[in-house]
Amino acid sequence: MSSFFSNKRLIVLLVCMIILVALIGYSMSDRRALSWPEQVVMDTVGSVQSAFSRPAHFVAGFFDNINDMRNLYEENQVLKSHLDDFASLQVEVNQLRRRNEELESAVDLQDDLHLMDYTVRSALVIHRSPDRWNEQVGINKGAQDGIEENMAVMTSGGLIGKIDQVSQFSSSIQLLSDQDVTNRISAMVDADESVYGFIEGIDHENGYLQFTKIDIDVDLETGQTVSTSGLGGVFPEGLVIGEIVDYENDEFGLTQTAYVEPSANYYHLDYVMVIERDAPSIEDEINLDAEDEDS
Repeated sequence: MSSFFSNKRLIVLLVCMIILVALIGYSMSDRRALSWPEQVVMDTVGSVQSAFSRPAHFVAGFFDNINDMRNLYEENQVLKSHLDDFASLQVEVNQLRRRNEELESAVDLQDDLHLMDYTVRSALVIHRSPDRWNEQVGINKGAQDGIEENMAVMTSGGLIGKIDQVSQFSSSIQLLSDQDVTNRISAMVDADESVYGFIEGIDHENGYLQFTKIDIDVDLETGQTVSTSGLGGVFPEGLVIGEIVDYENDEFGLTQTAYVEPSANYYHLDYVMVIERDAPSIEDEINLDAEDEDS
């Protein structure tokens, strides 16, 4: 009896092996259509995968988007900082270029002024008055450096004003554009005929210096150069102030007023030159002649 059951188990095992081999052979056969059990299994697996893959892709995409936004924000901050650095660097480069050009022009001008027997003292602008009606700037040179009141001050472009107040180590400059009634400078036109007048502040309507008290009979022309006359013994002669751009008779028709465009830029002052005339002035020569006559 026991041998029968043993043979029966062997027969069942052989039958299962035969069925398994048959199924393997059937599945490996070259066929295009799927059997209905395969279709059921494939559809079931596909539905389950679809049900789980969509939320998984959504969650994964959501976190990817958050990560991308974080990276984009960080990159944006880095780019902004680079732009700020570039802007500040560009401003610094422009300032250095302007100062370099100004210093080069100042060196050439100093050589010319030394030939005219002028003592030149370079100074650095350290502050500016915020009051538009009181046009003054401060420099880092004072009495200890030989600075005195009423000395002419100019840049490489031309005359800008005079020394107004002096302390031991700093001074203030009264610009030609100052509206103070005492701010008057004797000037002349570079022409064949002597044309004299006074620079008296700036006309805020047109932004030009006012060249007043010009003889009514003088023929003026636009483009003529205006410079210091040297009269009065305060300013040296021949310091360029600007060019005439327009002129008109005064309200009484007795004199003419010309409008002068300054050759120097009063609003971008970094370095200035304080001018002292070493040669004797006209008044000094007159006094010397008078002393000689008395002796």
